[in-house]
Amino acid sequence: MFLKDYIKEVTGGVVSLLKGMRKTGYYFFHPKEIITEQYPDNRATLKLADRFRGEVVMTHDENNEHACTGCTACELACPNGTIKVVTKFDITPEGKKKKAVDTFIYHLELCTMCNLCIQACPTDAIKMAQTFEHSVYDRSQLTKQLNKPGSKIREGIE
Repeated sequence: MFLKDYIKEVTGGVVSLLKGMRKTGYYFFHPKEIITEQYPDNRATLKLADRFRGEVVMTHDENNEHACTGCTACELACPNGTIKVVTKFDITPEGKKKKAVDTFIYHLELCTMCNLCIQACPTDAIKMAQTFEHSVYDRSQLTKQLNKPGSKIREGIE
């Protein structure tokens, strides 16, 4: 009984291997039907799908203004603590205290690209970029500050 089951499993494995090799052999002898992307040779013409999730970025306009109010909804939505929003209080021209972003820290090495922070943001201040090459030799380069130095909140965003 044991020997019979063993031979059956080995035969099944060989048949599966031959099926895969048949497909590989077909594309080897018919090279004009290329089914793979050439990487990294195609970087200039690379077009990723719109639904692709790269890293989180904070969009800034030409005046170095962003839409982040410092509400920390993205930080609360993140399942593994990838985002840390450090806030401060600014004084408005009317003399009121207003919460503002001091530092927006993003830990790319922890990010699972789940998109929950993007969905939680009420002002669409952050989005997923199309970048996909994140390899570095120093792990500290994967911790990023998303708000640019000297940036401020865009007028009209509350």
